[in-house]
Amino acid sequence: MAAITIYTDGSSLGNPGPGGFGCVLLAGPHRKEIAQGYRLTTNNRMELMAVCVALEALKFEGSEVTIYSDSKYVVDAVEKRWVFGWERKGFSGKKNPDLWMRFLRIYRRHHVRFVWVKGHAETVENNRCDQLAVAAANGQNLLEDSGYTPES
Repeated sequence: MAAITIYTDGSSLGNPGPGGFGCVLLAGPHRKEIAQGYRLTTNNRMELMAVCVALEALKFEGSEVTIYSDSKYVVDAVEKRWVFGWERKGFSGKKNPDLWMRFLRIYRRHHVRFVWVKGHAETVENNRCDQLAVAAANGQNLLEDSGYTPES
C-alpha cells in the first residue's frame, strides 16, 4: 500500500462568515480533490474539517499518511499532543469539540504525521487547497455547519 500524502486548507470570508475547505489527496498515481463550503463558520473549523474529511476519504485502515497543513491550530494541537489532554478533560473550555472528537475517531485508524507549511508560499498543492477552499466558500451550494455555535 502506497504512502498517502494529504494537503489541506480552510478559509472563511469573515471570521465567522461563509467558509470552505479544500483537500488534495495523493497516493501513487492517484489524485483526489475534495472541497465544500458552509454558510457560517470559522477559519479554524474549516482547517480542522479539511483534515477530518480527507482522512475519512481514505479507503484502507492503517494507512501511512502525511498531512501538510498551514494551520498551526491543527498541526500544533496534534504534534504537541495537546488534543489528547483536551480529550482527557472532555474538551472542557475548548473550541470545536465536535470536530476534535470526529478527528480523533478517524486519526486513530491510521498512522498520521503532520507537517506545517507556510500558507500562500511556494507549496503548490497547499495553494491548490486554498483555491478550492475559497471557491467553495464563494460557491452556491453552501451547507450549514451544524457544529458551529457563535460565541456569546
